[in-house]
Amino acid sequence: MSNSVTTPATAQKGQSLWQQAWRRLVKNKAAMVSIVILLLMAGAALITPHLRPFALDEVFWDLDFPSPPSLENGHWFGTDGNGRDLFVRTMFGIRISLLVGLCATTVSLIIGVAYGAIAGYMGGRTDSIMMRVVDVLYAMPFMFFVILLMTFFGKNIYLMFAAIGAIEWLTMARIVRGQAMSLRH
Repeated sequence: MSNSVTTPATAQKGQSLWQQAWRRLVKNKAAMVSIVILLLMAGAALITPHLRPFALDEVFWDLDFPSPPSLENGHWFGTDGNGRDLFVRTMFGIRISLLVGLCATTVSLIIGVAYGAIAGYMGGRTDSIMMRVVDVLYAMPFMFFVILLMTFFGKNIYLMFAAIGAIEWLTMARIVRGQAMSLRH
């Protein structure tokens, strides 16, 4: 006779897809370093222009054009050929770049998800026609469309966000279409 004691099996709690994705993200060192750098850049871009004593277009006539970086005169990155502070201009550029990225991604996400979901859900001839439109748009140069939209609608930063987002939705539409078709079948 054996003296083995059996213990009841305990059920493990399952993980959602979000939890699995979060765990993979946290384990990826390159992704975490990139997130930290992006957060630091975003924080600096939002806070620094309010703390700096120089305006964006303020010209410093008393300095050589361009002046080298200096901690004594407060121009940490120096000045450009027109005598403007490069640090403040860099922080402003970071802010615009992050805004372009976020807004263009949001616009492309909205257009791509809607277009791909409709194509995948409808299927058949509608799907074929919609995806051939995507194929034709893929064949066009990206910058040509952006330049065309900017010259047609004028120079406005918000139109730049919409123009880039309106061109970048193609890949998102293909991904969502594939997922919608797999769920439909």
